[in-house]
Amino acid sequence: MKRNIIWGSIISAILLILITVCYEQTGSIQPPPKYPAYSENTYDDKAQREETITLVAAGDCLMHNTQIWSGLQEDGSYDFPTFFADIEYLIKQGDYSSTNFEAPMAGAALGYSGYPIFNSPDAAAKAFADAGFDLIVTANNHIMDQGFNGAVRTMQVLHESGLDTVGTFLSAQDRENYLIKNIRDVNVGYLAYSYSTNGMPVPAEHSYFFNFLDKEQILADIKALRPQVDVLVLVLHWGVEYSPEPTDEQRDLARQFLTAGADIILGSHPHVIQPMEIVKINDRDKFVIYSMGNFISHQRGLERNSGIVLKLKLTKDFESGNTVLTEVTYTPTYSHSYQDKGKLCFRVVPVEKTIQKIKEGEERILTSAELPDLEAVLLHTKGQLGPMQVLLD
Repeated sequence: MKRNIIWGSIISAILLILITVCYEQTGSIQPPPKYPAYSENTYDDKAQREETITLVAAGDCLMHNTQIWSGLQEDGSYDFPTFFADIEYLIKQGDYSSTNFEAPMAGAALGYSGYPIFNSPDAAAKAFADAGFDLIVTANNHIMDQGFNGAVRTMQVLHESGLDTVGTFLSAQDRENYLIKNIRDVNVGYLAYSYSTNGMPVPAEHSYFFNFLDKEQILADIKALRPQVDVLVLVLHWGVEYSPEPTDEQRDLARQFLTAGADIILGSHPHVIQPMEIVKINDRDKFVIYSMGNFISHQRGLERNSGIVLKLKLTKDFESGNTVLTEVTYTPTYSHSYQDKGKLCFRVVPVEKTIQKIKEGEERILTSAELPDLEAVLLHTKGQLGPMQVLLD
C-alpha cells in the first residue's frame, strides 16, 4: 500500500514537470483556433468587396378569354399551372424578377372577361408567384378596365400573393414611398408609368393612384429617387402597338431619362419586340429596351406571341460605391397554345431550348412540323435585339 502511494507521487510529479515545460514553451495551453487567424487576405468589410446581382424582366402578360377558360377546373375554381412551367427556371435565376400584367382581378361577381375589357381570376396571381416573379407592373392601359375599385382589388390580390406592385398606389403616402429593394446591400429602385388608362377615369379624389407618363413628373421622381439607390429601373408602358420600332419621341425621352439618372428602361405595350440599346452616358453604360414583346397571350401571329426573358447583371464596388452594368442576356420565348385532352392550354417556352428538344425527340408537345415557326421566332428576335449575350467592361 505504501509502495503504491510512493509511485503515485512520482507519477504526479512527472506530469507536473511536463505541464510546466509546455506552459513555458507556449505561454498557455489553448485549443486549436476555431477560425483561421487574420491575414491581409482575410476580410469581410463590405467596403472592400464587390457584389453582383441579377435582375430579370419579361414583357406583357395578357389574359384573353381562351386563356381564362383554360384554367377552369371541375369544381369551378381556376388554376394556371402550365403557363410558366417550362420557363420558370429562367425567372427564378433573378434576384428580383418582374413582368407587366395587363388584366385587373376585380372578382368573380363582375364576370371574367378578356379583350377589350379584361377581368382575370385571382389564380393568375398565384401563377406569377409560383413562377418566381417578385414584381408585377400595374401601370398599364388595362389596370382600370373594371374601374377604380377593381384596380385596388387587383393590387390587394397581388400583395396577398407576396408580390410587389409598381406604378399604382393605394394611398398618397404610398405614392411618396418609392419601391426600393435591398439585394445583398445593393439598393434597386423601380418607377413605372403608362401613357393611358384607355379613357377609364381615375377618380379626382384618388389622383395619386396612377402614374401617367408625364415627362416632368418622371424627371422629378428620378431626381428624388436617385440619391437613395444604386440602380434605378424605369418601366414605361408606351409606344405604338405592333410597330417593330420605337418612335423618335421615345428615343429622345429615353435619352433624357437616362441622362437624368435612370440606369435601365424596360418598355412594354407594343406587344411585339422592339430594339434594345446600350447607351454610354457620362462614361457609364446604361440600358434601354423599347418593348419586350408579349410574354403570354393569345394574339394572332408569331411576332405577337414572341417575347423574351431579359437578364441584367449589375456589379457594385463597395469601396467606390459605384454600380455598373456588367452583362445583358436574353432568352427568346414563344407563347404556345395547344390542345390537351380536348382542352386548349397555354404555356411559355424557351425557343432555342425547345428547338433542340424537338430535334432530339425530347419535346412532349411540339413536333418537327412546328420547327419552321420556332426558327422564324428565333431569327426575328435576334434580328430585333442583336446578340443574346453582351458582356460589358
